Amino acid sequence: MSHQHEVKFMRKRNHFPNPIAALTLATFLLALATLASGQSGAPASSCADCPVWNKPQQPFRIYGNTYYVGPRGLTSILLTSKAGHVLIDGALPESVPQIVANIRSLGFRIEDVKLIVNSHVHFDHGGGIAELQRLSGAKVAASPWSVEVLTKSGVGKGDPQFGSITPVALVPRADTLRDGRTLSVGDIRLTAHFTPGHTPGGTSWTWKSCENGRCLSLVYSDSMTPVSADGFRFSDSREYPTAVQDFEKSFAFLKAAPCDILLTSHPDASGFWQRLEGRQKGVRPDPVVSPNACKELAGRAAEQLRRRLESEKGR
Repeated sequence: MSHQHEVKFMRKRNHFPNPIAALTLATFLLALATLASGQSGAPASSCADCPVWNKPQQPFRIYGNTYYVGPRGLTSILLTSKAGHVLIDGALPESVPQIVANIRSLGFRIEDVKLIVNSHVHFDHGGGIAELQRLSGAKVAASPWSVEVLTKSGVGKGDPQFGSITPVALVPRADTLRDGRTLSVGDIRLTAHFTPGHTPGGTSWTWKSCENGRCLSLVYSDSMTPVSADGFRFSDSREYPTAVQDFEKSFAFLKAAPCDILLTSHPDASGFWQRLEGRQKGVRPDPVVSPNACKELAGRAAEQLRRRLESEKGR
């Protein structure tokens, strides 16, 4: 609905002796989390594509203190520290038991998540935030437009998909970010970069993770696709008149950002599973580390926008 449409298991503290043991524990924890949430059987789906997006994915370390904990089709990232953790994106409402189970199977606790941040407030990336906040007690922080949606309306006017998307569950409160602000939890330093276009409140995130003395720059890119409800025009929208300029600003960020590892809100948008498969096969250098990936994503996104604007001519 909102966009386009993995794996060695690693624990921070101990390695499981084999992947079967890891998968068994993850599955067991997921079942417990589902029962604890008061659900019986599979959670109801929010949309036609949601069962595919919410397909279970075994969690794993991406690099250093950065872990993938989301379902297969919707990225959710855990950044860990001794003083607490950060969660980026909450996927779907029905993804929450899986995210919680994935965090626990890695040896961490949802209760130690101190901060939850978001790429953009659509139900497939922000739908689980309210429940994850309730379970963790974490602070939530977002761009000014996204805070309004998260705390008041559930869906925002000016959103190109307004009228065609399901509102998100509201959080009691959220801190309002400014562009370029760096947030800290323990030794985690996470910087917000406003990248609007897909929504007026879109936000991408950058941080560094270190492993064996080597520190890399990671980018979590918000969606860059010009997707909309029927009747919306990016070229001359009254509700979102700066949409094209906002996209261009976002593309410029991607082109300029230090970017050793690119992560996107939908993994397929950056070919993440293919790159991970190369890593698992022992390809060298590590395909997950791809310094040109951000620039390549910006180029693809700019071409998508060009085609969209061309299609709006004469309509």
